[in-house]
Amino acid sequence: MSREIKFRIWRAPDEYTKVSWMESWDSLMNYSMSDIFQLDNPDDVLEQFTGLKDRNGKDIYEGDILAWHSNIYRKHDWVGLVLYRGAGFAVQESDKSYSSPEWLDCACRKDANIIEVIGNVHDNPELLEVEK
Repeated sequence: MSREIKFRIWRAPDEYTKVSWMESWDSLMNYSMSDIFQLDNPDDVLEQFTGLKDRNGKDIYEGDILAWHSNIYRKHDWVGLVLYRGAGFAVQESDKSYSSPEWLDCACRKDANIIEVIGNVHDNPELLEVEK
């Protein structure tokens, strides 16, 4: 199985920029791999592309927040965070609940078409807050 290897970098606000920003793979192509892995800011977060796309064709990266609906197990919408766990990318729905990498792969197949990127953990952490 092969997949495209891509990354993005998220930089937290600092005393100079005062804003956060994210660089996509296209802009990172201007850097060498040694530059990318020797980030000058210790708060920079390097996130890897999962090799999967959501139902709208958007690339899914670590740190993305996904939404989906399932009538099979529960009759409500789920929201979860993409992370690398074990030997693949999984979705964390709660502190103790993780999908398997195989589930994420199946949920992103064109025939299933149930996953949508609704934000990322840096810009939209409120999307992961538990409803009370």
